[in-house]
Amino acid sequence: MGKYLLIETRDPFDSGDVRKTYDLARGLAEESHDVTVFLVQNGVLPTRKASAAADDVAELSASTTVLADGFSLRERGIQKGELVKGVKTASIDDLVDLVAEDGRKVIWH
Repeated sequence: MGKYLLIETRDPFDSGDVRKTYDLARGLAEESHDVTVFLVQNGVLPTRKASAAADDVAELSASTTVLADGFSLRERGIQKGELVKGVKTASIDDLVDLVAEDGRKVIWH
């Protein structure tokens, strides 16, 4: 079982490749890998419950760990209470710890 960290910076409405990142994360999780998806910059936009892509993020959080950068959330006016169920806030320090974790493979978009 491998450990993966997928970092997504893009809004799914700006880039169709975001859906590919979500699909990759779900596929790895289905193969029993430990998968964390870290959303940063515009990647946090679909974490808002009112977002048209909220269902995709909720589905993703059912099989993987989904973390959203707290600074990116604040910069975009997204409050903790507005987050899709299963999404947790994290800091860039948390991201650095994950990147440096021994044996974790990192994919950054």
